[in-house]
Amino acid sequence: MQVLLLLGSYLIGSIPCGYLVGRKYRVDIRRYGSGNIGATNAFRVLGPRVGLLVLLCDAAKGFFPVLIINHFFGPAWAVMAGLATMAGHNWSLFLGFRGGRGVATGAGVVLALMPGVVAVALVIWLAVVLITGYVSLASIFAALFVPLIAFFFKVPPLYYLFAIPAPLIVVYRHLPNIRRLQKGTEPRIRFR
Repeated sequence: MQVLLLLGSYLIGSIPCGYLVGRKYRVDIRRYGSGNIGATNAFRVLGPRVGLLVLLCDAAKGFFPVLIINHFFGPAWAVMAGLATMAGHNWSLFLGFRGGRGVATGAGVVLALMPGVVAVALVIWLAVVLITGYVSLASIFAALFVPLIAFFFKVPPLYYLFAIPAPLIVVYRHLPNIRRLQKGTEPRIRFR
């Protein structure tokens, strides 16, 4: 039963929200901007309202399966479900095992398991975005701080099975962004 739940979590994570919302506007979001299906690229290509919709959809993919599985089957299965939803988002079955960076989906998982941690990580993310204008850099910083924030919040040790590998996945998925940051070609968010 639990194995089927993990498979279901992967399939929910695989739902390519950015791609599907883009198709509603007759835009294949993978062909524009960074080519990513996540909220940042949706924001750049289709505007803030669409970007926010994709952000909420991607976060919900992580939040609801983990919340439900945690309630009925406990935190161990919830942690595994969280990793499964992130894997689905990053390597979507519906897009030939390509996908996003996992930031919003991972944030949804953390929100379900450790809400205080995601609140502090969000403050870090906002600070880095406002200072640098780089969403990718902010996402990397916020993700890498998650285990440290979790430590200060004294979360159950089991949650580190998500809080440690998930940020590493986020950094790995941001390698193209890191290369562009090094070259000075990474696009910034414009607030005007």
